[in-house]
Amino acid sequence: MTSLRKVLSIQAGQPTSDGAGVRLTRVFGGPGVEQFDPFLMLDEFGSDKPDDYIAGFPPHPHRGFETVTYMLEGRMRHEDHMGNVGLLQGGGVQWMTAARGIIHSEMPEQEEGVMRGFQLWLNLPGKNKLADASYQDIQPENIPRLTTAQGVDVVVIAGEFNDGQIRQAGAVQRPDTEPQYFDFHIPAGARVSPQLPEGHRALLYVYEGSLEIEGCPQSVSASRLARLGDEGELQISSATGARVLLIAGKPLREPIVQYGPFVMNTREEIEQALRDFRDDRLTA
Repeated sequence: MTSLRKVLSIQAGQPTSDGAGVRLTRVFGGPGVEQFDPFLMLDEFGSDKPDDYIAGFPPHPHRGFETVTYMLEGRMRHEDHMGNVGLLQGGGVQWMTAARGIIHSEMPEQEEGVMRGFQLWLNLPGKNKLADASYQDIQPENIPRLTTAQGVDVVVIAGEFNDGQIRQAGAVQRPDTEPQYFDFHIPAGARVSPQLPEGHRALLYVYEGSLEIEGCPQSVSASRLARLGDEGELQISSATGARVLLIAGKPLREPIVQYGPFVMNTREEIEQALRDFRDDRLTA
């Protein structure tokens, strides 16, 4: 008999603001983040009101993890202390490895219209937290997209999509956490069964429509996150149609100590990060 991944919890994101006052939904992040290991935070932003996003994210620091920004609509300009400049636009991804330290800004490249997307924080193992920072812009045309036999459209951002019939490597591969990051557009009545590595922590975030997870008695509605068990098969479908992020990764099982934009393994390392930032040595 096939073993299915259990649904451990279903939760709603919470409205908040960040940066210079950008309105967003914090899907998860903060206290209890260990249960999402290796992921630290997921934010959804989306508005057609310029006042909700126009102030953007002026220069700010990070240390100890990676940020993954996936744009659905709109345009955002990235600049950092290393001299990188990139335009993030609908369908594109920015993958930034802060590691030892990066100071960057993300500012809207528009004064009206819709700005919509997600930012995911992915932890780094302790051995890499003080490595060199890096950044890459991935344009929409360089992100693999496919359609399954059931008509499900899949954007393969990271890892490898495999449903037993189609295999497709994503735009990004990362060691240690081995992240899988897919965007599913599921038509009404369709299903998909992505194969995930045993032991990977798996999360499903429904951002449009409603989703059914095989073995779970309740459906998952829009703006809800389902946290799954680490073993078993995953079968998802939608009676009415849905757009869903699937995020999975290998837990690091290391201590997580966070202070704002710094994520390390010990309090002493956080205090060092604060001193380095104060003394302009964060990126040295």
